[in-house]
Amino acid sequence: MFRHKGKRRNFTHNLRLASMLSFVAGLVNVSGVMQLQVLTTNVTGHFAYFAENIVLSRYADAIILVFYVTSFLLGAFSSSFLIELFSRKPVVSRYVFPISVEIICLLLVALIGDITTAGYLLASVLLFAMGIQNALVSRISNSVVRTTHLTGLFTDLGIELSLLIFHKRNNQNTRKLKQNIYLKFIIILFFFFGSIAGGFLALKFQFKTLLIAVVCLVIAMSYDYFKISYVQIKRRLLQR
Repeated sequence: MFRHKGKRRNFTHNLRLASMLSFVAGLVNVSGVMQLQVLTTNVTGHFAYFAENIVLSRYADAIILVFYVTSFLLGAFSSSFLIELFSRKPVVSRYVFPISVEIICLLLVALIGDITTAGYLLASVLLFAMGIQNALVSRISNSVVRTTHLTGLFTDLGIELSLLIFHKRNNQNTRKLKQNIYLKFIIILFFFFGSIAGGFLALKFQFKTLLIAVVCLVIAMSYDYFKISYVQIKRRLLQR
């Protein structure tokens, strides 16, 4: 899921990555909204709230929104920094490190979220985690997959649906265009599933709902390792 990069990635690799991590993003987003009343997977709305608070002279609230935006930025920076730092190291996968940091962040909020009143700090941690995920997915897929916000996704989907009308049938470019459209539908669908499932779970389990996201990330991180191990075992058995 994370092992292949650039030209080595194909449609199936991106599909697995998109479905799993968009589900995580939807779950984290609805958890932030229901428990903290804060959007935690994107920063677009925070700029509007920042402008509103400045106009209404609510400067303390405006400063908190600056922290939110900065947290997302730091998450994206940290993700890319860790990828580059371990890109030339003899490790299993350089993507293990940023995804591990994301898991730690979500686990931290899941464990202490219900016993702390510092909601703005919890929101900042979730935004940091989603900044990590967005940058990680973007780096792996060469910006083909985005899982933490849907604005750009719907824009690209609208453009590609219009282009589909003018493309010739049974054309190689048409096939690729259809794959891109299908991929975006999958991201939207799993983000929606994550949001609905997370919403129902949050009503009962509050921040513990994020443990589901942690499990999904652990599965995603372990997928390549188990797949490689399976292939190696299968080859050994065939050689006997």
